[in-house]
Amino acid sequence: MASKNIMQSLTITREKSLTVLVSEQIERMITTGIIKPGDRINEKHLADSLDVSRGIVREAHRGLERSGLLISIPHKGVFVRQVSPKELQENTEIRAVITGFICAEAAKKISPKQLENLQELIVAMDRHLAADLFGEYYKTNIAFHDSLLDAASHLRAASIYNQLVAESNLARKIVLSNHDHMLASNNEHKAIFKAVNSRDPEAARQAGESHVKQGYARYSQQPHDS
Repeated sequence: MASKNIMQSLTITREKSLTVLVSEQIERMITTGIIKPGDRINEKHLADSLDVSRGIVREAHRGLERSGLLISIPHKGVFVRQVSPKELQENTEIRAVITGFICAEAAKKISPKQLENLQELIVAMDRHLAADLFGEYYKTNIAFHDSLLDAASHLRAASIYNQLVAESNLARKIVLSNHDHMLASNNEHKAIFKAVNSRDPEAARQAGESHVKQGYARYSQQPHDS
């Protein structure tokens, strides 16, 4: 009986790992433009081309829907999220204000341990940048901003921020697939850290707002289809 449970556990682990790999591959196809904003995801075609079951692809879709890259429309299918230029601009304007507020709150409330964690994440992003690891950089970037949310300890701001991030995820992923853009992004993280570490709410607010606005400027400067 114990042996059977172990085998089931191993099977589940392999399936989860495969789902993650498929999810990452779909992400790459979206951020590199192979699959474009507004495109319908062909589940069978993807399963065949990746040599996995449709169930694995379906599970990967669910994760990408939660992250804001895909959207499911009843009776029509799953599509790559499409945000108009005006929607993205408005998203950026509000996200900049919320990010600035979060950084200011973090400067007031952050603990020494949380500061240490922020610094470690910046160092990790420098390491990923040196190796040109876009995927790892992006994950650590998310962890950095999540750590600021934790330090700010403001549930309503976190809720609004997370909704805005989900809507802008594709644009942010496209920007952070470029080495120079990652370098600029992490320099801005260092400015945020410096202000938060100095317990200077106004400087932290300005650094947070500038980070979001500069990210939008970088996105606007490069060719894209959304």
